Amino acid sequence: MTTTKTVKVNGIDIRFSDEGPNNAPVVMMSHSLSAELGMWDPQIDALKDDYRIIRFDTRGHGGSSAPVGPYTLEMLADDAIGLMDALELMSVHWVGLSMGGMIGQTVALKAPERLKSLTLADTSSGYPAEAVAGWEERISAARKNGMSAGLSGTIERWFSPGFVKAEPEIIDRISQMIVSTPIEGYCGCGSAISRLNITPRLGEISAPTLVIVGEDDPGTPVEMSEIMAKGIPGAKLVILPIARHLSNIEDPEGFNQALKDFLDSVSST
Repeated sequence: MTTTKTVKVNGIDIRFSDEGPNNAPVVMMSHSLSAELGMWDPQIDALKDDYRIIRFDTRGHGGSSAPVGPYTLEMLADDAIGLMDALELMSVHWVGLSMGGMIGQTVALKAPERLKSLTLADTSSGYPAEAVAGWEERISAARKNGMSAGLSGTIERWFSPGFVKAEPEIIDRISQMIVSTPIEGYCGCGSAISRLNITPRLGEISAPTLVIVGEDDPGTPVEMSEIMAKGIPGAKLVILPIARHLSNIEDPEGFNQALKDFLDSVSST
């Protein structure tokens, strides 16, 4: 069982866990929308011997405060930087999936000195203008019908049918994670995501970068990862066959191998 603590950051409580050797390089892990720090459980055994792992619940999720929104990616980035400050971490290796990758890109632009490296998994650097309306519809539906109403669609985007059938216990656990997300947190973060527009600034990101994506991810397709990999100087792209949006859970072996190889290479320089 992971031990968690809370710390006051920017006027709210942020829940986090701290695992691995204290004197090891620090990896900070940032989850997707409608998740919490437990989303990263499949990565811990692969990393904990060589890295200090800080996982945290984004504002509006898990055990962190869920104030009334809307939120912005800059606000979420400030929360992450505030957590680093509270833990006296000068710089970290950032690993973010989906929303966590968007926050990571924002940190990379806002405070580049705080990142030793950047791993962007199943995420994007921008959405077309019409996507804003789609997000507004999802936010409105959540407010009207609750998180359970969108559960089946979320599971379908996050995991391939074969995985859903083969791993019912994992799907049950992730489903509980989704429906437990506070409505204010989902809506606040959804509003932040809908205004994502980092693509024109990708060339400004200086941190060594790994981009990972599930081959069948319908939420942030391979094309979005290709844009980031081409736009960020020196970025490496890894495509995981079959996996959908939560590739770290659907293909933990492939994900962990790519992540560990990258972290080992940038930690040794």
